[in-house]
Amino acid sequence: MYKIMTPGPTQVAEPVLKARSIPCTNPDLDEAFFDYYRETCRLISRLLGTENETIIMDGEGILGLEAACASLTEPGDRVLVLDNGVFGRGFGDFVTMYGGEAVLYTADYRNPLDPEALERFLEGDHRFKYATLVHCDTPSGMLNPIDRLCPMLKKYGILTVVDSVSAMFGEPVCVDEYQIDILCGGSQKAVSAPPGLTFVTVSQAAKDAMEARSTPIASFYANIKAFEGYYEKKWFPYTMPISDIYGLRAAFDQIRADHGMLQRHQRIGAACRNALTAAGLSLHLESGFSNTVTVFDVPEGTTAAAILDRMKKEHNIMLAGSFDVLEGQVIRIGHMGNNANAADMTETMKALEEVLAGLGVKLQVSLGEAFEAAAGE
Repeated sequence: MYKIMTPGPTQVAEPVLKARSIPCTNPDLDEAFFDYYRETCRLISRLLGTENETIIMDGEGILGLEAACASLTEPGDRVLVLDNGVFGRGFGDFVTMYGGEAVLYTADYRNPLDPEALERFLEGDHRFKYATLVHCDTPSGMLNPIDRLCPMLKKYGILTVVDSVSAMFGEPVCVDEYQIDILCGGSQKAVSAPPGLTFVTVSQAAKDAMEARSTPIASFYANIKAFEGYYEKKWFPYTMPISDIYGLRAAFDQIRADHGMLQRHQRIGAACRNALTAAGLSLHLESGFSNTVTVFDVPEGTTAAAILDRMKKEHNIMLAGSFDVLEGQVIRIGHMGNNANAADMTETMKALEEVLAGLGVKLQVSLGEAFEAAAGE
C-alpha cells in the first residue's frame, strides 16, 4: 500500500473508514436516512458559510461540474468560461455539450486571474447567463481569487459556477460572502473521504434560473433539479450510496472539529514551496500558489516518469505528474486534508531528496531539513 501524497485522492482517516462499514439500511425507504442526508447537507452548507441548499450527488467531483452546466445551460446561452488552467478551459466542454456558446476568457496559465483585467473585459461584454471559474486548478496548483472575481461577475448580473473541489477546506471559502451561485466540491480532496461523491451548494438565483428554463434539462443523472423537494417527497432520484455518505459525514465531522485546519494548510504549503526553492528547484507557477498542492518543474537531466517511479518503488510514496499541456513537465505534491501534516510531508521531502540525488539532480540544500525548518518542526 502506497502512502498517497497526491493532490487527491488523499489519505483517509480510520473514523471515516469505520463509518463506511456501518450496516446499511435501505436509503429509498428508511425515513431516518432522509433526515441524516439532509442534516449532512446542512452541515456542509454551514462549513462553507452559506444558507444555500447543499445536494450530495453520487459521482466523483466532475459530476458536480457537469451537473451545474447541464442544469443552467439552454441551447444558445452565452457562458463565460474563465480559462487560466486545464480545468478552467475544460468547463467549456460541458457548456457546448448542452448546447451553450462557450466564450473563453483566456489568461496567463502561470498567474491567477486578474480581477481588474477581467472587469475591463466585462465593461465591453457582459451578456452572459453564467460564468465558470476554478478556485484551484489542480493540474498546475493555480489558486484564483474567487472572493474578488465572483462579486464582480454578480455586479454585471452574471451567475457564478465555481469548481473548488481541490481548494475548499484547504483554502478559505465563504459562499455567501463571495456571492457564489453554485459551488462544486468533491469527497476525495481536502475533505479526505474516498472518491465517489460530489456536492454542490445552490443559491436561490441559480434555482430561479433552472425554474425559468424554456427547455428541459438534457440529463437525468447530471441534473440538480432532480433533487427538488426530495425531503418532502421522501424520494431520491436514484438510490443514494449510503455507505459513502456515512463516510462523508464522518469526514465533515472531523473538519468541523479541526479549528486550525486552514492555518495548518498555509504552514505546510508555504514550507513545501520554501524547501523546494531553497534546494534550487523551480516552482511551476509565478504566483497564485495553492496551499493544497505544490507543483514544480521536472529538473533537467531526468523525467517525471523516472521521479514518480522511483518514489513508488524505493520509498512506497505516490506523487503525481500532470496531464494535457503539462504532461511530463511537472511533479505535483498533494498536501491537502489528511496529507497536510508535517510528519508525512517530512518523509515525502526526504524521499524526494534521495530520489533526485539518485537521478543525478544536484540540490543546494537538503529538502527534508529545509522543510522541517520552514514548517517549524
